[in-house]
Amino acid sequence: MYKYIIKGGNKIHGETYVSGSKNASLPILAATLISGKTTKLYNVPNIEDVKITLEILRNLGCKVKRDKNKVIINSKDASKTTIPDELMRKLRSSVIIVGAILSRFKEANFSYPGRL
Repeated sequence: MYKYIIKGGNKIHGETYVSGSKNASLPILAATLISGKTTKLYNVPNIEDVKITLEILRNLGCKVKRDKNKVIINSKDASKTTIPDELMRKLRSSVIIVGAILSRFKEANFSYPGRL
């Protein structure tokens, strides 16, 4: 078993940046579709799964702006209920957007989620 021995006398100090969580961001991004309003999100990780989710939202009619870790989504004009097969299959968690589509539009069309 490993152990750490820490000898005191010095204070630990400094700063660090903690990135946003993918597992928290993806459902929140999907939920922005429900409101039909503008939503600002901060500390959204800049990763492929988030990029695909934002592309799906754009395809549904949302206006999406990204500036570093800030994302602004306006879902007012979203009107589509179909997630294109090529986007749906790029991301296993794309199925979470289906719940938001159903909540707002009462119908949804989609293929199997998952990686190609």
